[in-house]
Amino acid sequence: MAVCARLCGVGPSRGCRRRQQRRGPAETAAADSEPDTDPEEERIEAGAAALAGAGGGRGAGPSPPPRCSLLELPPELLVEIFASLPGTDLPSLAQVCTKFRRILHTDTIWRRRCREEYGVCENLRKLDITGVSCRDVYAKRINPRVKSGRFMKILPDYEHMEYRDVYTCLLHRYRHILGLWQPDIGPYGGLLNVVVDGLFIIGWMYLPPHDPHVDDPMRFKPLFRVHLMERKSATVECMYGHRGPHNGHIQIVKKDEFSTKCNQTDHHRMSGGRQEEFRTWLREEWGRTLEDIFHEHMQELILMKFIYTSQYDNCLTYRRIYLPPSHPDDLIRPGLFKGTYGSHGLEIVMLSFHGKRARGTKITGDPNIPAGQQTVEIDLMHRIQLPDVESLRSFNELSRVVLEVRERVRQEQQQQEDGAEDGEGRAPQSPREPQRGPARPSVELPAETGGEAAAAAAPAPEQPAQSGQGQPFVLPVGVSSRNEDYPRTCRMCFYGTGLIAGHGFTSPERTPGVFILFDEDRFGFIWLELKSFSLYSRVRATFRNAEAPSPQAFEEMLKNIQSLTS
Repeated sequence: MAVCARLCGVGPSRGCRRRQQRRGPAETAAADSEPDTDPEEERIEAGAAALAGAGGGRGAGPSPPPRCSLLELPPELLVEIFASLPGTDLPSLAQVCTKFRRILHTDTIWRRRCREEYGVCENLRKLDITGVSCRDVYAKRINPRVKSGRFMKILPDYEHMEYRDVYTCLLHRYRHILGLWQPDIGPYGGLLNVVVDGLFIIGWMYLPPHDPHVDDPMRFKPLFRVHLMERKSATVECMYGHRGPHNGHIQIVKKDEFSTKCNQTDHHRMSGGRQEEFRTWLREEWGRTLEDIFHEHMQELILMKFIYTSQYDNCLTYRRIYLPPSHPDDLIRPGLFKGTYGSHGLEIVMLSFHGKRARGTKITGDPNIPAGQQTVEIDLMHRIQLPDVESLRSFNELSRVVLEVRERVRQEQQQQEDGAEDGEGRAPQSPREPQRGPARPSVELPAETGGEAAAAAAPAPEQPAQSGQGQPFVLPVGVSSRNEDYPRTCRMCFYGTGLIAGHGFTSPERTPGVFILFDEDRFGFIWLELKSFSLYSRVRATFRNAEAPSPQAFEEMLKNIQSLTS
Protein backbone atom coordinates (compact mmCIF):
# COMPACT_ATOMS: atom_id res chain seq x y z
CA MET A 1 0.00 0.00 0.00
CA ALA A 2 2.88 2.36 0.83
CA VAL A 3 4.55 1.77 -2.55
CA CYS A 4 1.29 2.43 -4.44
CA ALA A 5 0.65 5.52 -2.36
CA ARG A 6 4.16 6.83 -3.00
CA LEU A 7 3.85 6.27 -6.76
CA CYS A 8 0.54 8.10 -6.82
CA GLY A 9 1.89 10.97 -4.75
CA VAL A 10 -0.32 10.32 -1.77
CA GLY A 11 2.14 8.60 0.56
CA PRO A 12 4.43 10.39 3.00
CA SER A 13 7.75 11.48 1.51
CA ARG A 14 11.08 11.41 3.35
CA GLY A 15 10.77 15.13 3.85
CA CYS A 16 7.45 14.54 5.53
CA ARG A 17 9.01 12.00 7.89
CA ARG A 18 11.79 14.44 8.86
CA ARG A 19 9.18 17.05 9.65
CA GLN A 20 7.35 14.50 11.78
CA GLN A 21 10.33 14.50 14.15
CA ARG A 22 9.56 18.12 14.98
CA ARG A 23 5.90 17.38 15.81
CA GLY A 24 4.41 16.95 19.23
CA PRO A 25 3.80 13.58 20.87
CA ALA A 26 0.17 13.40 19.79
CA GLU A 27 0.99 14.25 16.19
CA THR A 28 3.89 11.79 16.20
CA ALA A 29 1.63 8.99 17.42
CA ALA A 30 -0.85 9.73 14.65
CA ALA A 31 1.94 9.74 12.10
CA ASP A 32 3.28 6.42 13.36
CA SER A 33 -0.06 4.84 12.48
CA GLU A 34 0.51 5.71 8.82
CA PRO A 35 1.90 3.05 6.46
CA ASP A 36 5.68 2.82 6.68
CA THR A 37 7.93 3.49 3.70
CA ASP A 38 9.31 0.69 1.59
CA PRO A 39 12.99 -0.21 2.36
CA GLU A 40 13.74 -0.58 -1.33
CA GLU A 41 12.46 2.93 -1.94
CA GLU A 42 14.64 4.33 0.88
CA ARG A 43 17.72 2.70 -0.62
CA ILE A 44 17.00 4.14 -4.07
CA GLU A 45 16.31 7.60 -2.65
CA ALA A 46 19.51 7.52 -0.56
CA GLY A 47 21.56 6.64 -3.63
CA ALA A 48 19.91 9.40 -5.62
CA ALA A 49 20.67 11.93 -2.86
CA ALA A 50 24.35 10.87 -2.76
CA LEU A 51 24.69 11.29 -6.52
CA ALA A 52 23.05 14.69 -6.33
CA GLY A 53 25.47 15.76 -3.56
CA ALA A 54 28.50 14.53 -5.50
CA GLY A 55 27.42 16.29 -8.62
CA GLY A 56 26.67 19.53 -6.80
CA GLY A 57 30.38 20.25 -6.37
CA ARG A 58 30.98 19.97 -10.12
CA GLY A 59 28.68 22.84 -11.00
CA ALA A 60 25.53 20.85 -11.51
CA GLY A 61 22.32 22.68 -12.43
CA PRO A 62 19.66 23.75 -9.96
CA SER A 63 18.30 21.02 -7.72
CA PRO A 64 14.83 19.71 -8.57
CA PRO A 65 11.91 21.10 -6.55
CA PRO A 66 10.92 19.05 -3.52
CA ARG A 67 8.11 16.58 -3.93
CA CYS A 68 4.73 17.43 -2.45
CA SER A 69 2.38 14.77 -1.17
CA LEU A 70 -1.40 14.98 -0.92
CA LEU A 71 -0.91 14.48 2.80
CA GLU A 72 0.74 17.90 3.00
CA LEU A 73 -2.35 19.67 1.62
CA PRO A 74 -4.66 21.38 4.11
CA PRO A 75 -7.71 19.35 5.14
CA GLU A 76 -10.10 21.90 3.60
CA LEU A 77 -8.51 21.36 0.18
CA LEU A 78 -8.58 17.59 0.57
CA VAL A 79 -12.29 17.75 1.39
CA GLU A 80 -12.90 19.68 -1.82
CA ILE A 81 -10.85 17.18 -3.85
CA PHE A 82 -12.53 14.13 -2.36
CA ALA A 83 -16.00 15.62 -2.79
CA SER A 84 -15.44 15.81 -6.56
CA LEU A 85 -14.77 12.07 -6.86
CA PRO A 86 -17.52 9.50 -7.54
CA GLY A 87 -18.98 8.09 -4.37
CA THR A 88 -18.08 4.54 -5.41
CA ASP A 89 -14.36 5.48 -5.33
CA LEU A 90 -14.38 6.89 -1.81
CA PRO A 91 -14.28 3.56 0.10
CA SER A 92 -11.07 2.60 -1.73
CA LEU A 93 -9.62 6.01 -0.96
CA ALA A 94 -10.33 5.52 2.74
CA GLN A 95 -8.03 2.48 2.74
CA VAL A 96 -4.96 4.50 1.75
CA CYS A 97 -4.21 5.90 5.20
CA THR A 98 -5.85 6.97 8.44
CA LYS A 99 -5.77 10.65 7.50
CA PHE A 100 -7.82 10.02 4.37
CA ARG A 101 -10.16 7.82 6.35
CA ARG A 102 -10.63 10.58 8.92
CA ILE A 103 -11.29 13.24 6.28
CA LEU A 104 -13.83 11.04 4.51
CA HIS A 105 -15.98 11.22 7.65
CA THR A 106 -16.70 14.84 6.69
CA ASP A 107 -20.40 14.92 5.87
CA THR A 108 -20.15 17.71 3.29
CA ILE A 109 -18.34 15.26 0.97
CA TRP A 110 -21.26 12.84 1.04
CA ARG A 111 -23.82 15.60 0.84
CA ARG A 112 -22.28 16.74 -2.44
CA ARG A 113 -22.26 13.19 -3.79
CA CYS A 114 -25.94 12.79 -2.86
CA ARG A 115 -26.77 16.03 -4.63
CA GLU A 116 -24.73 15.51 -7.80
CA GLU A 117 -25.37 11.79 -8.34
CA TYR A 118 -28.96 11.49 -7.13
CA GLY A 119 -30.37 15.02 -6.99
CA VAL A 120 -30.88 15.17 -3.22
CA CYS A 121 -31.23 18.84 -2.24
CA GLU A 122 -32.48 18.67 1.37
CA ASN A 123 -30.36 19.79 4.30
CA LEU A 124 -30.51 17.26 7.11
CA ARG A 125 -29.48 19.81 9.72
CA LYS A 126 -32.29 22.24 8.90
CA LEU A 127 -35.23 19.87 8.55
CA ASP A 128 -36.55 20.48 12.05
CA ILE A 129 -36.06 24.25 11.70
CA THR A 130 -37.39 25.17 8.28
CA GLY A 131 -39.11 22.02 7.01
CA VAL A 132 -38.77 20.71 3.46
CA SER A 133 -40.99 19.64 0.63
CA CYS A 134 -40.73 15.95 1.41
CA ARG A 135 -42.14 16.52 4.90
CA ASP A 136 -44.98 18.68 3.61
CA VAL A 137 -45.92 16.15 0.94
CA TYR A 138 -45.49 12.93 2.89
CA ALA A 139 -46.20 13.90 6.51
CA LYS A 140 -49.66 12.35 6.47
CA ARG A 141 -48.38 9.32 4.56
CA ILE A 142 -45.61 8.53 7.05
CA ASN A 143 -47.90 7.13 9.70
CA PRO A 144 -50.71 9.52 10.62
CA ARG A 145 -52.15 8.88 14.04
CA VAL A 146 -54.91 11.03 15.45
CA LYS A 147 -54.31 12.05 19.03
CA SER A 148 -56.29 14.87 20.65
CA GLY A 149 -57.38 16.03 17.18
CA ARG A 150 -53.79 16.42 15.98
CA PHE A 151 -51.54 14.38 13.71
CA MET A 152 -48.64 12.63 15.41
CA LYS A 153 -45.90 12.60 12.77
CA ILE A 154 -43.52 9.68 12.89
CA LEU A 155 -40.50 11.05 11.00
CA PRO A 156 -36.95 9.77 10.52
CA ASP A 157 -34.34 10.80 13.06
CA TYR A 158 -32.77 13.46 10.83
CA GLU A 159 -30.93 15.10 13.70
CA HIS A 160 -28.54 12.16 14.13
CA MET A 161 -28.49 11.06 10.49
CA GLU A 162 -25.50 11.60 8.22
CA TYR A 163 -25.30 11.99 4.48
CA ARG A 164 -22.85 9.12 4.37
CA ASP A 165 -25.62 6.86 5.68
CA VAL A 166 -28.10 8.31 3.17
CA TYR A 167 -25.67 7.62 0.33
CA THR A 168 -24.46 4.15 1.33
CA CYS A 169 -27.58 2.65 2.95
CA LEU A 170 -30.28 4.19 0.77
CA LEU A 171 -29.21 5.73 -2.53
CA HIS A 172 -26.34 3.44 -3.48
CA ARG A 173 -28.00 0.32 -2.17
CA TYR A 174 -31.22 0.86 -4.19
CA ARG A 175 -29.64 2.58 -7.21
CA HIS A 176 -30.50 -0.38 -9.46
CA ILE A 177 -34.25 0.22 -9.19
CA LEU A 178 -34.15 3.87 -10.33
CA GLY A 179 -35.67 4.52 -13.76
CA LEU A 180 -38.67 3.37 -15.83
CA TRP A 181 -40.28 -0.04 -15.40
CA GLN A 182 -43.20 -2.03 -16.76
CA PRO A 183 -45.12 -4.07 -14.17
CA ASP A 184 -46.11 -7.60 -15.09
CA ILE A 185 -49.89 -7.27 -14.76
CA GLY A 186 -50.99 -9.62 -17.49
CA PRO A 187 -52.21 -7.84 -20.62
CA TYR A 188 -52.62 -4.48 -18.87
CA GLY A 189 -48.99 -3.62 -18.14
CA GLY A 190 -48.25 -0.17 -16.76
CA LEU A 191 -45.62 2.51 -16.34
CA LEU A 192 -43.64 2.80 -13.10
CA ASN A 193 -41.12 5.59 -12.51
CA VAL A 194 -38.76 5.09 -9.55
CA VAL A 195 -37.13 8.36 -8.52
CA VAL A 196 -35.25 10.00 -5.67
CA ASP A 197 -37.77 12.45 -4.21
CA GLY A 198 -36.36 14.45 -1.32
CA LEU A 199 -34.92 11.91 1.11
CA PHE A 200 -37.16 9.14 -0.23
CA ILE A 201 -36.96 6.68 -3.09
CA ILE A 202 -40.52 6.47 -4.41
CA GLY A 203 -42.10 4.27 -7.05
CA TRP A 204 -44.74 6.34 -8.85
CA MET A 205 -47.25 4.55 -11.07
CA TYR A 206 -48.09 6.80 -14.02
CA LEU A 207 -51.69 6.60 -15.21
CA PRO A 208 -53.25 8.12 -18.36
CA PRO A 209 -55.81 10.90 -17.87
CA HIS A 210 -59.47 10.04 -17.78
CA ASP A 211 -60.97 8.97 -21.08
CA PRO A 212 -61.27 10.67 -23.54
CA HIS A 213 -59.24 13.74 -22.45
CA VAL A 214 -56.03 12.72 -24.17
CA ASP A 215 -54.39 16.16 -23.86
CA ASP A 216 -54.75 16.28 -20.06
CA PRO A 217 -51.62 15.64 -17.95
CA MET A 218 -50.76 12.21 -16.64
CA ARG A 219 -51.94 11.10 -13.22
CA PHE A 220 -49.68 9.29 -10.78
CA LYS A 221 -49.91 7.55 -7.43
CA PRO A 222 -47.22 6.05 -5.15
CA LEU A 223 -46.92 2.27 -4.98
CA PHE A 224 -43.96 1.99 -2.59
CA ARG A 225 -41.23 4.05 -0.99
CA VAL A 226 -37.87 3.50 0.69
CA HIS A 227 -36.29 5.79 3.30
CA LEU A 228 -34.11 5.76 6.41
CA MET A 229 -36.13 5.69 9.58
CA GLU A 230 -33.01 4.92 11.60
CA ARG A 231 -29.30 5.24 10.95
CA LYS A 232 -27.99 2.64 8.51
CA SER A 233 -31.38 0.94 8.26
CA ALA A 234 -33.53 1.45 5.15
CA THR A 235 -37.26 0.87 5.48
CA VAL A 236 -39.46 -0.33 2.58
CA GLU A 237 -43.13 0.59 2.77
CA CYS A 238 -46.06 -0.38 0.56
CA MET A 239 -48.30 2.57 -0.36
CA TYR A 240 -51.14 0.59 -1.93
CA GLY A 241 -54.60 1.09 -0.48
CA HIS A 242 -56.14 3.90 1.54
CA ARG A 243 -54.90 3.13 5.07
CA GLY A 244 -51.44 4.65 4.82
CA PRO A 245 -47.95 3.17 4.47
CA HIS A 246 -47.28 -0.30 5.79
CA ASN A 247 -44.54 -2.90 5.81
CA GLY A 248 -43.22 -4.04 2.43
CA HIS A 249 -40.22 -5.68 0.81
CA ILE A 250 -38.13 -5.14 -2.35
CA GLN A 251 -36.05 -7.87 -3.96
CA ILE A 252 -33.76 -7.36 -6.95
CA VAL A 253 -34.39 -10.59 -8.86
CA LYS A 254 -31.76 -10.10 -11.58
CA LYS A 255 -30.37 -7.41 -13.82
CA ASP A 256 -33.13 -5.06 -15.04
CA GLU A 257 -35.78 -6.82 -12.96
CA PHE A 258 -37.03 -6.47 -9.39
CA SER A 259 -40.12 -7.35 -7.37
CA THR A 260 -42.12 -5.80 -4.55
CA LYS A 261 -44.11 -7.59 -1.89
CA CYS A 262 -46.59 -6.30 0.65
CA ASN A 263 -46.39 -7.89 4.10
CA GLN A 264 -49.66 -6.41 5.36
CA THR A 265 -52.28 -6.90 2.65
CA ASP A 266 -55.07 -6.24 5.16
CA HIS A 267 -54.23 -2.56 4.68
CA HIS A 268 -55.50 -2.86 1.10
CA ARG A 269 -59.01 -3.83 2.13
CA MET A 270 -61.82 -1.35 2.75
CA SER A 271 -64.50 -1.57 5.41
CA GLY A 272 -67.28 -1.64 2.80
CA GLY A 273 -65.94 -4.77 1.15
CA ARG A 274 -65.25 -5.37 -2.52
CA GLN A 275 -68.12 -3.21 -3.69
CA GLU A 276 -66.68 -0.14 -1.99
CA GLU A 277 -63.22 -0.99 -3.32
CA PHE A 278 -64.62 -1.26 -6.85
CA ARG A 279 -66.48 2.04 -6.64
CA THR A 280 -63.36 3.78 -5.31
CA TRP A 281 -61.17 2.20 -8.00
CA LEU A 282 -63.66 3.19 -10.70
CA ARG A 283 -63.64 6.84 -9.61
CA GLU A 284 -59.85 6.90 -9.60
CA GLU A 285 -59.33 4.89 -12.79
CA TRP A 286 -62.13 6.30 -14.97
CA GLY A 287 -63.33 9.40 -13.13
CA ARG A 288 -66.95 8.23 -13.15
CA THR A 289 -69.40 5.74 -11.66
CA LEU A 290 -70.64 2.55 -13.26
CA GLU A 291 -74.08 4.14 -13.72
CA ASP A 292 -72.46 6.78 -15.94
CA ILE A 293 -71.22 4.11 -18.36
CA PHE A 294 -74.15 3.04 -20.51
CA HIS A 295 -72.24 0.79 -22.92
CA GLU A 296 -72.66 -2.78 -21.65
CA HIS A 297 -69.47 -4.05 -23.33
CA MET A 298 -67.49 -1.25 -21.72
CA GLN A 299 -68.89 -2.14 -18.31
CA GLU A 300 -67.73 -5.73 -18.77
CA LEU A 301 -64.23 -4.61 -19.75
CA ILE A 302 -63.96 -2.34 -16.71
CA LEU A 303 -65.16 -5.01 -14.27
CA MET A 304 -62.77 -7.54 -15.84
CA LYS A 305 -59.81 -5.18 -15.39
CA PHE A 306 -60.66 -4.54 -11.74
CA ILE A 307 -60.92 -8.25 -10.93
CA TYR A 308 -57.69 -9.06 -12.76
CA THR A 309 -55.53 -6.23 -11.40
CA SER A 310 -56.76 -6.78 -7.82
CA GLN A 311 -54.96 -10.11 -7.81
CA TYR A 312 -51.60 -8.29 -8.04
CA ASP A 313 -51.98 -6.00 -5.02
CA ASN A 314 -49.64 -8.07 -2.82
CA CYS A 315 -46.75 -8.91 -5.16
CA LEU A 316 -45.53 -7.40 -8.44
CA THR A 317 -42.58 -7.96 -10.76
CA TYR A 318 -41.14 -5.10 -12.82
CA ARG A 319 -38.99 -5.17 -15.95
CA ARG A 320 -36.88 -2.20 -17.02
CA ILE A 321 -37.83 -0.18 -20.08
CA TYR A 322 -35.89 2.58 -21.84
CA LEU A 323 -36.98 5.69 -23.63
CA PRO A 324 -36.35 5.46 -27.39
CA PRO A 325 -33.13 7.08 -28.65
CA SER A 326 -33.52 10.23 -30.73
CA HIS A 327 -31.87 11.07 -34.05
CA PRO A 328 -31.75 14.41 -35.91
CA ASP A 329 -33.54 13.02 -38.98
CA ASP A 330 -36.51 11.57 -37.03
CA LEU A 331 -39.92 12.70 -38.22
CA ILE A 332 -40.70 13.99 -34.72
CA ARG A 333 -39.06 13.49 -31.35
CA PRO A 334 -39.76 9.92 -30.16
CA GLY A 335 -41.14 9.22 -26.71
CA LEU A 336 -44.25 8.23 -24.77
CA PHE A 337 -47.76 9.15 -25.94
CA LYS A 338 -51.29 8.78 -24.57
CA GLY A 339 -53.72 7.27 -27.09
CA THR A 340 -57.44 6.56 -27.34
CA TYR A 341 -58.46 2.93 -27.81
CA GLY A 342 -62.24 2.87 -27.96
CA SER A 343 -63.94 1.07 -25.10
CA HIS A 344 -60.57 0.21 -23.56
CA GLY A 345 -59.99 3.88 -22.69
CA LEU A 346 -56.64 5.65 -22.85
CA GLU A 347 -53.40 3.70 -23.11
CA ILE A 348 -49.69 4.58 -23.13
CA VAL A 349 -47.73 3.95 -26.34
CA MET A 350 -44.00 4.36 -27.03
CA LEU A 351 -43.18 5.84 -30.45
CA SER A 352 -39.74 4.90 -31.78
CA PHE A 353 -37.99 5.21 -35.15
CA HIS A 354 -36.11 2.40 -36.88
CA GLY A 355 -34.64 3.64 -40.13
CA LYS A 356 -37.42 3.77 -42.71
CA ARG A 357 -40.11 2.69 -40.26
CA ALA A 358 -41.66 3.95 -37.05
CA ARG A 359 -43.31 1.78 -34.43
CA GLY A 360 -45.82 2.32 -31.67
CA THR A 361 -45.32 -0.19 -28.83
CA LYS A 362 -47.90 -0.54 -26.08
CA ILE A 363 -46.66 0.17 -22.56
CA THR A 364 -50.17 -0.36 -21.20
CA GLY A 365 -52.54 -2.73 -22.95
CA ASP A 366 -55.89 -4.51 -22.92
CA PRO A 367 -57.23 -8.08 -23.34
CA ASN A 368 -57.27 -7.71 -27.14
CA ILE A 369 -53.80 -6.23 -27.73
CA PRO A 370 -51.72 -6.69 -24.56
CA ALA A 371 -48.91 -4.49 -23.31
CA GLY A 372 -45.61 -5.00 -25.11
CA GLN A 373 -47.16 -5.58 -28.54
CA GLN A 374 -46.53 -3.33 -31.54
CA THR A 375 -49.86 -1.60 -32.00
CA VAL A 376 -49.02 0.47 -35.12
CA GLU A 377 -46.22 0.47 -37.69
CA ILE A 378 -45.60 3.41 -40.05
CA ASP A 379 -43.91 3.01 -43.41
CA LEU A 380 -41.96 6.25 -43.86
CA MET A 381 -41.13 5.25 -47.45
CA HIS A 382 -44.75 5.54 -48.57
CA ARG A 383 -46.33 8.86 -48.01
CA ILE A 384 -50.03 9.45 -48.66
CA GLN A 385 -51.45 12.65 -50.09
CA LEU A 386 -54.97 13.02 -48.74
CA PRO A 387 -57.72 14.21 -51.10
CA ASP A 388 -59.37 17.58 -50.56
CA VAL A 389 -61.58 18.03 -47.53
CA GLU A 390 -64.87 17.39 -49.31
CA SER A 391 -63.57 14.17 -50.87
CA LEU A 392 -61.97 13.15 -47.57
CA ARG A 393 -65.38 13.07 -45.94
CA SER A 394 -66.07 9.96 -47.99
CA PHE A 395 -64.65 6.88 -46.30
CA ASN A 396 -64.66 4.99 -49.61
CA GLU A 397 -62.39 7.60 -51.19
CA LEU A 398 -59.89 7.40 -48.34
CA SER A 399 -60.02 3.60 -48.39
CA ARG A 400 -59.34 3.56 -52.15
CA VAL A 401 -56.24 5.75 -51.77
CA VAL A 402 -54.84 3.66 -48.91
CA LEU A 403 -55.48 0.33 -50.61
CA GLU A 404 -53.65 1.52 -53.71
CA VAL A 405 -50.59 2.26 -51.60
CA ARG A 406 -50.90 -1.13 -49.89
CA GLU A 407 -50.86 -2.85 -53.27
CA ARG A 408 -47.67 -1.03 -54.25
CA VAL A 409 -46.07 -2.03 -50.95
CA ARG A 410 -46.93 -5.67 -51.65
CA GLN A 411 -45.45 -5.46 -55.13
CA GLU A 412 -42.21 -3.98 -53.82
CA GLN A 413 -41.96 -6.66 -51.15
CA GLN A 414 -42.57 -9.34 -53.77
CA GLN A 415 -39.77 -7.95 -55.91
CA GLN A 416 -37.39 -8.14 -52.98
CA GLU A 417 -38.40 -11.72 -52.23
CA ASP A 418 -37.90 -12.67 -55.90
CA GLY A 419 -34.22 -11.96 -55.49
CA ALA A 420 -33.66 -8.46 -56.82
CA GLU A 421 -30.11 -8.16 -55.51
CA ASP A 422 -29.97 -4.40 -55.87
CA GLY A 423 -32.93 -4.11 -53.56
CA GLU A 424 -31.73 -6.55 -50.87
CA GLY A 425 -32.18 -4.91 -47.49
CA ARG A 426 -33.53 -1.78 -49.14
CA ALA A 427 -36.85 -1.16 -50.86
CA PRO A 428 -36.80 0.59 -54.25
CA GLN A 429 -37.15 4.32 -53.87
CA SER A 430 -40.74 5.42 -54.11
CA PRO A 431 -41.95 8.85 -55.21
CA ARG A 432 -43.16 9.20 -51.63
CA GLU A 433 -39.73 8.56 -50.12
CA PRO A 434 -38.43 11.52 -48.10
CA GLN A 435 -36.04 13.41 -50.37
CA ARG A 436 -32.87 15.09 -49.16
CA GLY A 437 -32.55 18.50 -50.74
CA PRO A 438 -34.86 21.35 -51.81
CA ALA A 439 -38.48 20.51 -51.20
CA ARG A 440 -41.04 20.84 -53.96
CA PRO A 441 -44.12 23.01 -53.43
CA SER A 442 -47.31 21.29 -52.39
CA VAL A 443 -49.69 20.54 -55.28
CA GLU A 444 -53.32 19.77 -54.49
CA LEU A 445 -54.75 17.46 -57.16
CA PRO A 446 -58.39 16.51 -57.61
CA ALA A 447 -59.38 13.14 -56.29
CA GLU A 448 -60.30 11.83 -59.75
CA THR A 449 -56.65 12.06 -60.90
CA GLY A 450 -55.95 8.93 -58.87
CA GLY A 451 -54.01 8.28 -55.68
CA GLU A 452 -50.77 7.48 -57.51
CA ALA A 453 -50.51 10.79 -59.29
CA ALA A 454 -51.43 12.68 -56.14
CA ALA A 455 -48.80 10.83 -54.13
CA ALA A 456 -46.16 11.49 -56.80
CA ALA A 457 -46.81 15.22 -56.54
CA ALA A 458 -46.58 15.22 -52.76
CA PRO A 459 -43.94 17.46 -51.15
CA ALA A 460 -41.06 16.10 -49.15
CA PRO A 461 -41.95 15.48 -45.49
CA GLU A 462 -39.45 18.08 -44.29
CA GLN A 463 -41.07 20.94 -46.20
CA PRO A 464 -44.36 21.28 -44.25
CA ALA A 465 -42.55 20.79 -40.94
CA GLN A 466 -40.04 23.53 -41.71
CA SER A 467 -42.49 26.03 -43.15
CA GLY A 468 -45.20 25.39 -40.59
CA GLN A 469 -47.82 24.88 -43.36
CA GLY A 470 -50.58 22.39 -42.85
CA GLN A 471 -53.20 20.57 -44.86
CA PRO A 472 -56.90 20.67 -43.87
CA PHE A 473 -58.01 17.45 -42.20
CA VAL A 474 -61.36 16.01 -41.26
CA LEU A 475 -62.42 12.49 -40.32
CA PRO A 476 -64.43 10.63 -42.96
CA VAL A 477 -68.10 10.09 -42.24
CA GLY A 478 -68.60 6.81 -40.41
CA VAL A 479 -65.19 6.77 -38.68
CA SER A 480 -65.72 6.71 -34.91
CA SER A 481 -63.55 8.71 -32.51
CA ARG A 482 -63.53 8.89 -28.72
CA ASN A 483 -62.36 12.49 -28.89
CA GLU A 484 -63.95 14.88 -31.39
CA ASP A 485 -61.55 17.63 -30.38
CA TYR A 486 -58.84 16.53 -32.83
CA PRO A 487 -56.72 18.99 -34.89
CA ARG A 488 -58.25 20.19 -38.15
CA THR A 489 -54.92 20.53 -39.95
CA CYS A 490 -52.10 18.02 -40.41
CA ARG A 491 -48.53 18.19 -41.65
CA MET A 492 -48.32 14.90 -43.56
CA CYS A 493 -49.64 11.35 -43.74
CA PHE A 494 -48.03 7.94 -44.26
CA TYR A 495 -49.20 4.45 -44.97
CA GLY A 496 -49.21 2.21 -41.93
CA THR A 497 -50.59 -0.97 -40.42
CA GLY A 498 -52.39 -1.51 -37.13
CA LEU A 499 -52.56 -4.68 -35.06
CA ILE A 500 -56.05 -6.01 -34.27
CA ALA A 501 -57.04 -9.25 -32.52
CA GLY A 502 -59.87 -10.95 -30.73
CA HIS A 503 -60.26 -11.19 -26.97
CA GLY A 504 -57.27 -12.90 -25.41
CA PHE A 505 -55.00 -11.82 -28.29
CA THR A 506 -56.53 -14.44 -30.58
CA SER A 507 -56.10 -14.36 -34.39
CA PRO A 508 -53.90 -11.25 -34.47
CA GLU A 509 -53.39 -9.61 -37.86
CA ARG A 510 -52.03 -6.36 -39.25
CA THR A 511 -54.55 -4.27 -41.17
CA PRO A 512 -53.97 -1.14 -43.31
CA GLY A 513 -54.38 2.35 -41.94
CA VAL A 514 -53.26 5.96 -42.19
CA PHE A 515 -50.76 7.66 -39.89
CA ILE A 516 -51.54 11.38 -39.58
CA LEU A 517 -48.91 13.73 -38.17
CA PHE A 518 -50.56 16.81 -36.68
CA ASP A 519 -47.63 18.50 -34.94
CA GLU A 520 -44.59 17.74 -32.81
CA ASP A 521 -46.71 16.44 -29.93
CA ARG A 522 -49.77 14.87 -31.56
CA PHE A 523 -50.49 12.27 -34.20
CA GLY A 524 -53.39 10.04 -35.17
CA PHE A 525 -54.11 6.70 -36.80
CA ILE A 526 -57.18 5.68 -38.83
CA TRP A 527 -57.94 1.95 -38.61
CA LEU A 528 -59.64 1.20 -41.94
CA GLU A 529 -61.05 -2.20 -41.01
CA LEU A 530 -62.40 -0.97 -37.67
CA LYS A 531 -63.50 2.41 -39.07
CA SER A 532 -61.97 3.90 -35.96
CA PHE A 533 -59.65 6.82 -35.20
CA SER A 534 -57.05 6.94 -32.41
CA LEU A 535 -55.61 10.27 -31.26
CA TYR A 536 -52.23 10.34 -29.51
CA SER A 537 -50.77 13.14 -27.37
CA ARG A 538 -47.24 13.33 -25.98
CA VAL A 539 -46.57 12.52 -22.32
CA ARG A 540 -45.04 15.76 -21.01
CA ALA A 541 -42.91 14.43 -18.18
CA THR A 542 -39.18 14.33 -17.50
CA PHE A 543 -37.82 10.89 -16.69
CA ARG A 544 -34.36 10.39 -15.18
CA ASN A 545 -32.29 7.20 -15.48
CA ALA A 546 -34.37 6.15 -18.50
CA GLU A 547 -31.86 6.49 -21.35
CA ALA A 548 -30.85 3.29 -23.14
CA PRO A 549 -27.10 2.55 -22.83
CA SER A 550 -27.01 1.77 -26.56
CA PRO A 551 -29.36 1.39 -29.56
CA GLN A 552 -28.84 -2.37 -29.33
CA ALA A 553 -29.98 -2.37 -25.70
CA PHE A 554 -33.17 -0.52 -26.69
CA GLU A 555 -33.93 -2.99 -29.49
CA GLU A 556 -33.34 -5.90 -27.11
CA MET A 557 -35.69 -4.33 -24.59
CA LEU A 558 -38.47 -4.07 -27.21
CA LYS A 559 -38.04 -7.75 -28.11
CA ASN A 560 -38.17 -8.80 -24.46
CA ILE A 561 -41.38 -6.99 -23.56
CA GLN A 562 -43.04 -8.22 -26.76
CA SER A 563 -42.05 -11.84 -26.18
CA LEU A 564 -43.71 -11.85 -22.75
CA THR A 565 -47.18 -11.46 -24.28
CA SER A 566 -46.69 -13.21 -27.63
